[in-house]
Amino acid sequence: MPKKIILQISMIAAAAAFVGHTAVAQNEGKTGSGAEAKTAAAGETMDRAKVLRAAADALGMVRWSDIGAGATRLPGIDIITTMEIFASGTVYNGAQPTVAEYHAALAYIPPAMRVEITRKGAGEAASHSIQTVRENYAWNESEIGAGLIPGKGIATPAMPAAKGRLLQLWILPYGVVKAAIAAGDKTKLLMENGATVITFPLSGSLAGTTVTATLDSKNLITKVETRPDNPALTNMVTETEYSDYADHGEVLTDIKSPGHIVEKQAGRPVLDLQVKMVNANDPYLVFPVPANVKAATTQTSATGTGGN
Repeated sequence: MPKKIILQISMIAAAAAFVGHTAVAQNEGKTGSGAEAKTAAAGETMDRAKVLRAAADALGMVRWSDIGAGATRLPGIDIITTMEIFASGTVYNGAQPTVAEYHAALAYIPPAMRVEITRKGAGEAASHSIQTVRENYAWNESEIGAGLIPGKGIATPAMPAAKGRLLQLWILPYGVVKAAIAAGDKTKLLMENGATVITFPLSGSLAGTTVTATLDSKNLITKVETRPDNPALTNMVTETEYSDYADHGEVLTDIKSPGHIVEKQAGRPVLDLQVKMVNANDPYLVFPVPANVKAATTQTSATGTGGN
């Protein structure tokens, strides 16, 4: 099976995992050795299905039906398929902080993300970048939709950045829940300093990367860390903190999103954003891959850089 569709299939599986209590309950937590033994030693019994449902419910990303009972109960629906995030704050270029406007458009089926950043630093002219990824394809756009119509903008292939950009989709709180469900019994739970911690591996083109997410007392995801098996892939070493959750929609949807996002990559700051608005009302977003990007030879980043 082509690698570029494995992650998409995993997320279809994640959505299917929300079809009802029975399907989710197949992933009941079990105690074992190592990190999980900490839970047993503390006398805690954690049910994987309940923890992941609680995290999904805290975000408001699932709509459950009250119609029917038991096996006849209508399924729940994961309503997060597309989203836009509008924010402002600090974006780092290397160690240099720059005041910036940030706009991310994203989709989970198929996995894709477009990030527009308008920088305006002291003593420098404003710059505008559009960084896009869809599955294993990554490219930069001179304008949205560049390269799709002859003569309209330039699409520049950026294949070495694909994994780093795709990772940004799955470290968002919604992506964490989806991917943790898709990982099935590979998702592990433990308690650390009184907080529930979820650990699971990513799959498809991101296989070899482990995600660790911390929940607060309200079951909201407050911290997400990623570590690759290959330490040379420094762009896959991330730490992101989320806080100030609220419904940030211009049209309220009861979907909670973080109001403050702080991300580090390989220990260095890359983003410090205040969220202004989130459009979680299933906006129409498409990410067609330009022909020249499809034709580009897939490259491998030997150092793990090029994640932007």
